Amino acid sequence: MTGPKLNEASFVAGERTGTKASAKYIHSSASKARVVLDLIRGLPVRRADEVLQFTDRSVSITIRKVLASAVANAQHNDELDPETLYVKACFADEGPTLKRFTPRARGRAGRIRKRTSHITIVLGVPDDDRLEIVQAREARRTAAGRRRRAATAAPASSRRARVERSRQRAAQLRDGETETTESLPAGAAAPNEDGSAPEGFEIKGNADSMLYHLPGTPFYERTIAEVWFDTEENAEAAGYQLPPSQRHDDDDASGETDASDGSEGGEGSASDETAADATTDSAAGGEGSASDEPQSDLGESEADAKEDN
Repeated sequence: MTGPKLNEASFVAGERTGTKASAKYIHSSASKARVVLDLIRGLPVRRADEVLQFTDRSVSITIRKVLASAVANAQHNDELDPETLYVKACFADEGPTLKRFTPRARGRAGRIRKRTSHITIVLGVPDDDRLEIVQAREARRTAAGRRRRAATAAPASSRRARVERSRQRAAQLRDGETETTESLPAGAAAPNEDGSAPEGFEIKGNADSMLYHLPGTPFYERTIAEVWFDTEENAEAAGYQLPPSQRHDDDDASGETDASDGSEGGEGSASDETAADATTDSAAGGEGSASDEPQSDLGESEADAKEDN
């Protein structure tokens, strides 16, 4: 008596477990086909088809055809809904090996074995226990996707808002409309009709990037101003910022200013020390001159005494 076909997930002899499709004498070894079949075993039909579509193995093309044949058999022969099917079993058996040879040196021959295989896929409808497992797995995948989308929603939404503002502004310019100055912040002015700066406003502002550029900076001439500011304080109050490169330059300049202040303080202390040394020398010289006066007086008194004698 023939036993159950365990490779078809059948544990009772003679029991038909699902819809089957097979391809015989495939020119690929069974070991290569089993690597791909292990990827789709237990997956829903739609998910298995996606995996086979993007699998970088030549035998995956044949396996995908076998999967499509099994789905067609289940739909037309067993009247099953393809959305409810999953890969219940899949396996590859070894087929006949074709013996060939290739010439080698000194009259010898090298053996060539052309392997073949038989690929079988069995589809079935999941039971209640398995359906709960699949639904829980899909729920986890959906929740993880929602968390990823929520984490990246803020930057994407801000970028969409900027793009929408740019499109509205371009549509207004095409229609011949000009932006009103009522929506401009304090200390800002709209450009003239020819795009030049209003009188008294020299700082360029870009509404898309929310950056402002000062005269003489590298990006000043290349930037098309959408709004003009009179002072840096008004530009920053409106939410505009300097480009990152210029922010670093300002930080470096402030550091150099602090260092120069420190060096000036050091020079002042050195000059103070020099002045103190000069004062000490002058005081010492004064004391020396005072001590010399009594000695000269003593010499004059001795000379007078010799003349009297």
